[in-house]
Amino acid sequence: MVDRIMPEPFRIKMVEPVTVPDRSQREKALEAGYFNMFGLRSADIYIDLLTDSGTGAMSKYQWAALMKGDEAYAGADSFYALKEAVKEVLGFDYVIPCHQGRATENVLFGTMAKAGDKIPFNMPFDTTRGHIFNVGAEPVDCVIDEAYQPELQHPFKGNVDPKKLEEAILTYGKDRIPLIMVTVTNNSGGGQPVSLENLREVSSIARKYGIPLFLDAARMAENAYFIKMREEACKGMTLAEILKAMMDCADGITCSAKKDPLVNIGGMLCCRTEEMYHRLLPRVILFEGFATYGGLAGRDLEALAVGLREMVDEQYMAHRVAQVKYLGDLLDEGGVPFVKPAGGHAIFIDAKAFLPHIPQKMYPADVLSIEIYREGAIRGIGLGALAFATEDENTGELILPKLELYRLAINRRTYTNCHMEYVAQSIIDVFRRRDSIRYGLVVDYAPPVKGLHHFLARLRPVQL
Repeated sequence: MVDRIMPEPFRIKMVEPVTVPDRSQREKALEAGYFNMFGLRSADIYIDLLTDSGTGAMSKYQWAALMKGDEAYAGADSFYALKEAVKEVLGFDYVIPCHQGRATENVLFGTMAKAGDKIPFNMPFDTTRGHIFNVGAEPVDCVIDEAYQPELQHPFKGNVDPKKLEEAILTYGKDRIPLIMVTVTNNSGGGQPVSLENLREVSSIARKYGIPLFLDAARMAENAYFIKMREEACKGMTLAEILKAMMDCADGITCSAKKDPLVNIGGMLCCRTEEMYHRLLPRVILFEGFATYGGLAGRDLEALAVGLREMVDEQYMAHRVAQVKYLGDLLDEGGVPFVKPAGGHAIFIDAKAFLPHIPQKMYPADVLSIEIYREGAIRGIGLGALAFATEDENTGELILPKLELYRLAINRRTYTNCHMEYVAQSIIDVFRRRDSIRYGLVVDYAPPVKGLHHFLARLRPVQL
């Protein structure tokens, strides 16, 4: 029996009308978009769960803050409003605004990493891997083994395995490791959190070898909430206190502000030392803008400053995580296999278990994305072989990822619980007819850039 869901801790002040395209419209949209969810137009979709990045609803306080925007090129008051919020909420003395999260990755890895370097992670996400590959470096997954078992109930499946981390450092040598990064929550592994105890252990290892530790902190407040709920030593702490304790473990963070910080555009790099700050600034100026605006308008900086404070509101975050769990509970009741426990920002369906008769090299997660769109005009995204497969440099053999997942990313403060019920029923209907899905996909075109195939791939169904 699905638990009673927590009601929304907000009222709807403005609505955006949406319609459900009929089945013939959906088929035409799939063909026009080359069967790739990134190729669909927004007008083709009823409920859009492609990403939780920049798709949330801002509060009235954020909209009001837009009017305070100081659009000065250098030294804008809006930058100092952001700087104050970062210090208050996260504890970092230095902040570099950027236009979004992948821009912070460009600045960090473009500055810190070089060809031949190795960068240990729990698990990096797609654009993070892309930026690492772009400078000729390689990510090294050091996540715990439990992360690869979708049905396993484990409170912190995003944790780094300390033994794997130390083994990587000793194998490659600390001179080839410019930084260690931990993604909180771990998006590639199902939106799974990292414990505070684990972050402190990773921080200790990083200090032992003199290697900077960065967090990919896009979903840091969700991670802090899971720590509060699941880590016994932290149950008496506030969400804000836990978040600050997480940040205390790191030398710096990258952050897509389009996730937990609740804005539609923006990102930031934060660090502790003036030396690191000035090391990163030249690339910001080359690719983003001056140090005090970094590709954002002053009004965006003001909205971000407010969003940083709103993301640690405990009532808001309790609803946020409960809504994702509600969708998971509905799917579980219908027998749909997904990564358990439910993640903080998304439900990740196990496409291997959902469509076991489709070979992984024929992209079952992306087949599933097509079928769920066909069923209910719902857009999610496949995060499996198409996104994460690599080629062996010596043999050219395709190396398939251990997980083949389909993600439903829940937009913040955007959809109601009734929408979640519609999504669940649509997916359960696909699950009931899963044996009739007798095709896979082949790639007719993908960009010749390592790590970016799934964004621009043109796919074609082929019968099994």
